[in-house]
Amino acid sequence: MNRESFVPPSAGVSRQNGVRYLCASCAAQVSLTKGEPVRCKECGHRVLYKERSRRVIQFEAR
Repeated sequence: MNRESFVPPSAGVSRQNGVRYLCASCAAQVSLTKGEPVRCKECGHRVLYKERSRRVIQFEAR
């Protein structure tokens, strides 16, 4: 397998729908895809928070 043919697996995020964010100003749910400007589609605010994953993640501390 060469590097050009390698396709990394998606980590549960659908690339068609984009990544979901919450607007800091109006609390609207915004879905952004690669290359889109980081801006709320409702109010135009440019501060967005990434939503938390619903998947349970456990880390081992030493």
